[in-house]
Amino acid sequence: MIMKSLKRIGFAAIMLVAGVATVSAQDKVEGSISADVVSQYVWRGQDLGDISFQPGVGIEYKGLSLSAWGSVGISQPSDTREFDLTLAYSTGGFNIGITDYYFCYDGEDNKYFEYDSHKTTHVFEVNVGYDFGVLALQWYTNIGGDDGVNNSGDRAYSSYLELSVPFTLGGLDWGVAVGASPFTTSFYGNNGFEIINASLTASKDIKITDTFSIPVFAQIATNPNQESAHLVFGFTLKP
Repeated sequence: MIMKSLKRIGFAAIMLVAGVATVSAQDKVEGSISADVVSQYVWRGQDLGDISFQPGVGIEYKGLSLSAWGSVGISQPSDTREFDLTLAYSTGGFNIGITDYYFCYDGEDNKYFEYDSHKTTHVFEVNVGYDFGVLALQWYTNIGGDDGVNNSGDRAYSSYLELSVPFTLGGLDWGVAVGASPFTTSFYGNNGFEIINASLTASKDIKITDTFSIPVFAQIATNPNQESAHLVFGFTLKP
């Protein structure tokens, strides 16, 4: 039942993207388009690939947003390809959403519209959070699809909790984030509560012309649970 409902959500999201062109300008729908190029794809402390191209597109109306995001390897074309759809709502500092992550593995039979829980490479995740300004809290939980398992071999409903704090220093915008997986899951590779992400990010806009600039960023990303560390550089292209 959950999988059928999520399939309907995914189909509705695609139809919403297809129909946005019919919305009139006075409805004040805001659109966005961008692409990141990163030296390494690190997500929640997990190493997911080498140099990657990551396009994104989205629309937003009165706090309700729908976005699509993807990642494909540049230096290693065999890296896992990813395509995500997110439906979210925010008001004030509060936000809530649901994301359909789709992973396409090299050399495997990956069918986008395969939603059988034993065959799918989709992962469905819900999130809720609040941005207090001086800090932000987010909670994420997988509710369906290709989730990890716990020590008993049962679905783990893998979860991730993150605290982030922004600040400015030395002419740069900074952000510190600490994330943990609170319960045992093979999805994040932790046994019980573990810190799986501790990162420090610095960013700055490089002015190219009076109307165009390129945001660049560098990040120190570590995973204390896996005893790994990465230094990532990237830049963003957007109108």
